[in-house]
Amino acid sequence: MSAPPRPSPFALLFGTLAPGRFPALRAALEAAGSPPEDRERFLLLREVAELLRELRPEEGVGEAVQALVALLHASYLFWAAGEPLHPLSEADLARLIAVAPAPARGVAGTWYVQLPPLKVWATAVAGQPAEPLDGWFATGLGDRLVVLALFGLSPARGGLTAVEVAGARPAPGLRPDGTPPFAPLLAGGAAAGLFSLAGEAELLELAWREAER
Repeated sequence: MSAPPRPSPFALLFGTLAPGRFPALRAALEAAGSPPEDRERFLLLREVAELLRELRPEEGVGEAVQALVALLHASYLFWAAGEPLHPLSEADLARLIAVAPAPARGVAGTWYVQLPPLKVWATAVAGQPAEPLDGWFATGLGDRLVVLALFGLSPARGGLTAVEVAGARPAPGLRPDGTPPFAPLLAGGAAAGLFSLAGEAELLELAWREAER
């Protein structure tokens, strides 16, 4: 019997807040006639602005607020979609790494992909040590995928690193040094069965592979 999936970042960060606040966001979106996926119109809602003021970090501006905006929007879309969680086993992940699915006609909806812990690593912030990738929120918009990846999620840390990428599926190819995509970059990574992301294109490609499998 497989182990139950660990809590998603949504459950950890918004699990107690969403039931009381997200229905009002949905009502406001419906009243305004705004597509939920349109972030600019989402941010114009009074209810969203009030919630962001409550949640924003003490510094109040800059990259931390942009990450919060992306996280709130992705989390709302995830909640509105019924909180679909896609946990990947180590075998699932290995298959995605080894074989790229054929491109589909398009993808739609929002879901969260939960990776096996400590299997995929990347330098999410330039100049900082590599962090493990917990997973990502994905929103399909036809031939475009919006991905919000969450790194370094740990109760001991009390925070995370969020990286957002979006676009069509990247063209496949080797890295500039000739190694294949997702090859480990950490010392001893190959022996430990780890994988690495060398940049945003590899993150987007991995998300597309999961979306089209």
